[in-house]
Amino acid sequence: MHIPQNLLDGSICPMTAVVSGLCLAGAALAAHRSAEKPHPLRFAAITAFIFAAQMMNFPISGGTSGHLLGGVLASALLGVPFGVLALALVVAIQALAFADGGLIVLGANVLNMAVLGAGLGGLLRLELLKRLPAGGSRVWIATGLASWVSVMLAALACAIELALAGVLPLEQVVPAMLGVHALIGVGEALITCVALALFKQPATVGAVSASRGFAVPALAALLIALCLSPFASPLPDGLEAVMAHYQVLHEAAPLFVTPLADYQVAGIASEGLSTALAGLIGVALTFLTAWALALPLTRARAA
Repeated sequence: MHIPQNLLDGSICPMTAVVSGLCLAGAALAAHRSAEKPHPLRFAAITAFIFAAQMMNFPISGGTSGHLLGGVLASALLGVPFGVLALALVVAIQALAFADGGLIVLGANVLNMAVLGAGLGGLLRLELLKRLPAGGSRVWIATGLASWVSVMLAALACAIELALAGVLPLEQVVPAMLGVHALIGVGEALITCVALALFKQPATVGAVSASRGFAVPALAALLIALCLSPFASPLPDGLEAVMAHYQVLHEAAPLFVTPLADYQVAGIASEGLSTALAGLIGVALTFLTAWALALPLTRARAA
């Protein structure tokens, strides 16, 4: 659901950038004050997994594909403030290193996927956990429903931004975006529940628990990047499909050139190998950046 470079213009870009910046500052403050903080390596591993998982587009009906947004997953595994920061970091790295989304629209993409997807989606999951009847299925119902809603919230926000920018009328873009992302949201819910079952923090304590807490998602991220990403669906995602249907999707020159644009390594002829290497670089870059970001936020716990 990354809005392409230059699809939005006018005041909507600086407005969304300011709103996103304020929300990220609030998330960082909340993370700093949080009583429960993830280990820096776990934060890095979960963030890297979400980066890798977003490379894996899955086909849905009508020649369209979707991919995991991962907002509710990040908030469920890391806590809501850290989940927002994790998604924002993924979106920023995608824009800066892979020309996915672009700098001009970075504020809107962070708002849609991090602030709304991880923030409101994560808070909705917590509220559902309080209100649903106790039982073994409560966690999965809350997680699945919040995941689906988070995709719909991001799609609705994206549609409103496109309408405000004059790309498409509101009465056209809203039903089109919500219609296609209702199916993508089902995939989001299923993937989130499976990943939560695999990556939830072990009940045991000690070195073995800490190791498993980051090793499993880190290995999963590497597996996806190296072995699975070359087989991702080439079909356009939900936003691209809607824009192509109304013939408003256009290529724009990037503000700068990156050798990893479109998740390909420049100079490598094999597309599959190029994608795998770009994914590996992205996972490593995301992991290291997330780890460096988490260190000062989690160090305050011991102060």
